[in-house]
Amino acid sequence: MITIIKRLVLVCIFIMPLIHGCAHLGDNENAEETPTQLMKEGTRKYGKGYYSRALTAFQKLKDRYPYSKYATKAELRIADAHFFNDEYDEALIVYKDFEKLHPKNKNIPYVLYQKGLCHFNQMSTIDRDHTHSLRAKEEFERLIHKFPKNKYADQSRIKIKDCYINLAKYELYVGNFYFKMGEFKAAINRYRYLLENYPDLGQSHEALESMRKCKEQLTYEKNNS
Repeated sequence: MITIIKRLVLVCIFIMPLIHGCAHLGDNENAEETPTQLMKEGTRKYGKGYYSRALTAFQKLKDRYPYSKYATKAELRIADAHFFNDEYDEALIVYKDFEKLHPKNKNIPYVLYQKGLCHFNQMSTIDRDHTHSLRAKEEFERLIHKFPKNKYADQSRIKIKDCYINLAKYELYVGNFYFKMGEFKAAINRYRYLLENYPDLGQSHEALESMRKCKEQLTYEKNNS
């Protein structure tokens, strides 16, 4: 009996450190990461192009430590992670929230530029809706108006020209569509709108020539009616 008790004591002496070690390991695994750790993790993954993983780390930081010194930066990186993951609608929402919550932040020019790019990168072919072209132009123009000397304003001026070209092509496409359908008055209105709002972008000559043909067709119809 004494021998058995001694054996049990020895087993307990041997097992207790292991149990303590496992418990300690479990505590480490369950310990929450600090704001610094989450920022480093998100930044590392972001730098490697793992945007979805970076997004997870930045979102944890924002949710768990909203008053951390890294929280504002994490908000911006969440938007950027969405953007570079081609999730433009999601990125746009976060950029808008950032501008609303931090209107005086030094990164606002960048945020406005990114908002414009969210629309710019979704500009589709000329036979589709041109809402994104208009929205991109508006955001770039707002950036230029508020921060005319900022480096992102210079980049916006280049993007705006592309927006105008896309809008001009759209108007020409619609005008040509009406022309083919025999809706000459509607076509003329489109060509005129193009010439008045988007001159000198490479479509003016074709618009003028098409307008002339429309007028000839209207004159012919009138004389033969």
